[in-house]
Amino acid sequence: MYKENDYLIYKKDVCRVKEIRKNKINGLDYYILVPISDESLIIDVPTDNRMGYIRSIITKKEAENLINKIPIIEPLTNIDDKYIEKTYKELLYNGTNEDLIKIIKTTYLRNDNRIKNNKKISDKDRIFFEKAEEYLYNELSIALNISVAETKKYILNKVESLIK
Repeated sequence: MYKENDYLIYKKDVCRVKEIRKNKINGLDYYILVPISDESLIIDVPTDNRMGYIRSIITKKEAENLINKIPIIEPLTNIDDKYIEKTYKELLYNGTNEDLIKIIKTTYLRNDNRIKNNKKISDKDRIFFEKAEEYLYNELSIALNISVAETKKYILNKVESLIK
C-alpha cells in the first residue's frame, strides 16, 4: 500500500498520493491522487487496485538500465499509414516504457524524413511524440529525482555518449 506523498503511476500518468480516505458510501479506502502534469485534477482510486490501473514508479536502477537500452530499441517499421495511429494508441496506453521509446523514435524519424523531403510534419506523429515523451520523462524524472527538463537533457547526453 502506498502512503501519502508517494508517487505512483495511475494508468500512464505519474501521480502523487495526496491522501488516503475512506469512502463514506461503500466503506472502501481510496487514494486521492494528483497528477504531476495537472495539479488541479484530483483522482479517487480504490486502494485495492482491483482494476490494475496503479503501478509503482520504476526504480533509479531500472531507469538507468532503460536509458542504457535506448540505442538498441528499434523504432516501428513496416506499418501502413492507415494503421499507424492504432499502433501508436496501443503502445501508448497498454505498452511499456520501451514501447514509449519506440513511439518517440518512430515519430521523430518519420517527421525528420518529412522535413528532409520538404513536407509538412504530421500532426498525428507530433501529438503521439509529445504524449510518449510526457509519460516517459515524467516517470523517469521521479525515478532519477531530477526535473523533467533535466531528465530530457540527461537522457540525450547519456544516449549521445552511448552511441559514440
